[in-house]
Amino acid sequence: MATAILLAALPAQAQEGGGHTLFGDLKVDQRGDAALRPATFQVVLYTFAGMVVARQTLAPNGRYRFMNIKNGDYQLVVELEDLEVVRMPLNVFMLKQTEIRRDIELEWKEDPRYRKKPESPTVPLQEYYKRGPENADRWEKALKASERQEHAEAIGHLNRIVASDPEDYSAWTELGSVHHNRGDFAEAEKAYERALKLSPSFARALLNYGKLRMAERRYDQAVDLLARSAELKPDVAEAHLLLGEAYLQLKKGSRAVAPLNEAIRLDPAGMAEAHLRLAALYNAAGLKDKAAEEYEKFLAKQPDFPDREKLLQYIRENKP
Repeated sequence: MATAILLAALPAQAQEGGGHTLFGDLKVDQRGDAALRPATFQVVLYTFAGMVVARQTLAPNGRYRFMNIKNGDYQLVVELEDLEVVRMPLNVFMLKQTEIRRDIELEWKEDPRYRKKPESPTVPLQEYYKRGPENADRWEKALKASERQEHAEAIGHLNRIVASDPEDYSAWTELGSVHHNRGDFAEAEKAYERALKLSPSFARALLNYGKLRMAERRYDQAVDLLARSAELKPDVAEAHLLLGEAYLQLKKGSRAVAPLNEAIRLDPAGMAEAHLRLAALYNAAGLKDKAAEEYEKFLAKQPDFPDREKLLQYIRENKP
């Protein structure tokens, strides 16, 4: 019984089955100053290890559609330039080809991270790197090429950006991510290192570099990067989740508990999988009552989990 539960508690690998279609509407509240509202968002589907499966640029209230999605665990993310807006866990396990709809609703709010400039009515986020018209055009082309998973084209546009402006740490970060997505870890490392040399406190670069180290199973280095990212941007739940996972992989379970619980506190629904990590940890330590409690919390948030019956059986056998 314990073996089955531990397997269920680990990140699910892509299983047999696929060809699914994932789609939905990006519903954006249009209240507020029109000059402050973003013109486009990025909707990105990530694997648990941080690899991009698909990406699409959408205007507010547009519809995204990703084809040929395999069974497995994913994260559906909305991004605005270098800022993550929302993250949703997604478990896909269908015996037949299926259309899966996941709408995303965003509410517009004034944000203190916006800063006015006298020369322009537009209020850019602090995370934005300010580019001239030519590089701004290259940036948009790079993102659209990434949507189509045309990595070579995206890399070409990004290389032209950093050739004309070597200090564009945001472009270096995106370059690292594209190399990561195409499986070229050595080039991804070079790009992330360059980004962090230019901007050591750029949390997005630290987070993505940490994902690279996780994919390479270099967990000790991942811990350093993810801890720095979480310290700089403590409200990003994903950084805490991955930090906890890195500690687990290093067999430092006691160090994993705090970041996993922080991920849950920051995003109770989106980081539901952290309950599974905690349950696996408690089960291995012989604290089966605490593991049962974590499984119960997880199922309350993910009632359609494929191994629901296994978890329910564990709860019945171990809950006081």
